[in-house]
Amino acid sequence: MVMKKDLSSPRVGIALFVWKNNKFLMGKRVGLHGTNSWSIPGGHLEHGESFEACARRETLEETGMRVKNINFLAITNDIFPSAKHYITLWFKADWQSGKPTILETEAFVELGWVDFHSLPEPLFEPCWQNLRQSRPDLFS
Repeated sequence: MVMKKDLSSPRVGIALFVWKNNKFLMGKRVGLHGTNSWSIPGGHLEHGESFEACARRETLEETGMRVKNINFLAITNDIFPSAKHYITLWFKADWQSGKPTILETEAFVELGWVDFHSLPEPLFEPCWQNLRQSRPDLFS
């Protein structure tokens, strides 16, 4: 039996800025949610998983990179026109090892190192707009 997803409750998303040499990794998204927009590695928090473990797992699964020094940055309430609703927890971490590689072709089609002054367009909205409102200091 296939169960329908319950759209009445928000899901928890984790997003991770992986920093290396004063730049962080971004990917061009593919799939049904946010296709052709840019964002950082991340994904859904799984039952029983810590925020940090989710950030590590998703980054490794999507990019093959390991991270260290994970720290909380912000939380946003992201409501999409597609009737999806996420509570996104944003973190930052330092690159530890691995070369950025697209391991989940259903997640990203391109990866690149950027900074807040060279963000690619379009960004994955409304997440980035909400992050900008929550933490304007990151973008100045």
